[in-house]
Amino acid sequence: MRKYEPQSEEILSAGIDIGTSTTKIVISQFSLMNMAGGSHMPRIEIVNKKVIHRSPIYRTPLLNSTLINIQEVKNLVQKEYEMAGVTTREIKTGAVIITGETATKQNAEQMVHELSDHAGDFIVATAGPDLEGIIAAKGSGAFEYSKKTGEVIANIDIGGGTANVATYKSGKLLGTCTLHIGGRLIEYRDSCIKSISPPVKKLVGQWGDSVKEGDSRNSYEVKKITNYMADVIVRMLKRKLLPSDEALLLGHQPNWEEEIDSIMFSGGISECMYQHENVSASSEPYNDIGEMLALSLRENKELSNWKWVHPDETVRATVLGAGTQTTEISGATIQVDASALPIRNLPVFQVPLGFDIRSGLKDLDKAVQKAVEIYDPNRDGQNFALYFTEIPYLRFQEIQDFVKSILHSIKVKVAPNQLLVVVLESDHAKVLGQTLNVQNPEQSIICIDQIKVEHGDYIDIGHLLKTGVVPVVIKTLAFHH
Repeated sequence: MRKYEPQSEEILSAGIDIGTSTTKIVISQFSLMNMAGGSHMPRIEIVNKKVIHRSPIYRTPLLNSTLINIQEVKNLVQKEYEMAGVTTREIKTGAVIITGETATKQNAEQMVHELSDHAGDFIVATAGPDLEGIIAAKGSGAFEYSKKTGEVIANIDIGGGTANVATYKSGKLLGTCTLHIGGRLIEYRDSCIKSISPPVKKLVGQWGDSVKEGDSRNSYEVKKITNYMADVIVRMLKRKLLPSDEALLLGHQPNWEEEIDSIMFSGGISECMYQHENVSASSEPYNDIGEMLALSLRENKELSNWKWVHPDETVRATVLGAGTQTTEISGATIQVDASALPIRNLPVFQVPLGFDIRSGLKDLDKAVQKAVEIYDPNRDGQNFALYFTEIPYLRFQEIQDFVKSILHSIKVKVAPNQLLVVVLESDHAKVLGQTLNVQNPEQSIICIDQIKVEHGDYIDIGHLLKTGVVPVVIKTLAFHH
């Protein structure tokens, strides 16, 4: 008798954002359902996402200017789980992201690994600036707005240390850009400037100005700096940054080609502009240029030429994106060794087959050799996932040849019998996984499909769910020391 397979399931997801200025936590509930008819292959999808708990906005706990207070962050997470009435065991997916200047702290990487063991069954990601902008655009509502309207919208997420910009059209990412623009780039103590960040010092050095620690917080020069930051955002949106603006550029130039129709602001600076949050008596004022920067943005005449779209979320955009938008669900017809799950922080090496299985497999041995050189240069057994794309329609014999080539190619690994993780763009995981099992019954295998990743991404694969799928979190691990 065919065993009963549940057609729906609910799982809990956590989003934790440890930013330059603030730390936030959200708990969400995902509903999974089989969207295929009874006679069709199962197609499990996330059909509903509901935020069930939002933490207060905490100041990010730091031991000093270079170290995160890891124990205090763990305490905050534990406290919020208790407030939400959930345990770490119940959290099945989600993401922790360390964003902005916090990702440059000396112990950021240690923080990631300790939280991954502490915060549930999900993977911990450190957002590089591009990923941070993408996640924020999903949490703010810009991504959905672009899908509904077809407009080109730029989401500008400005926090304590960076402005992360992601542009979308009709739900498709067009490009990103990150700037050293944020509220904590100049900080105050009482009525004086306490600290000025290196990018701002470099900028004012170009002008010959001498804004320095100890100056009055209300100086004309500080407003001149925030007005200039607003002008840089205008030029970045137009893709016309000046050489002098590059002091505030983090990474690459704006890399989209389309003209922007509308803009949306999220992040802590947009909270100064829109004031979504209920400010409690316990909240302390931020001694930085955040409110002045928000004023410069509101007053900038060129920015007002674009249509401003009101965000769904301001300061919580990134944490909501992390908690609700980073998880994908694998296909339902997959082959997994459940005892090997969950898997964390597995790098992905992409192998395009060019829609021609015969010529595509010719270079597979070389591709795996290259993956070993990149991900296991010290030959200490670091594993990686092989991500096959551009797969043509496969006949029986071609599947046999494909599997034979995979098993031959992994012999160059220092531990060829270690877990073999195969990720497929198209729906071939079950047949490929079963054929791998037949050709090498000793080989432990995870073979999943219907996942889109990028070369160089990392993936986390969660426990097998009752619906026969696995949650997958796709991320970058970029510790920019």
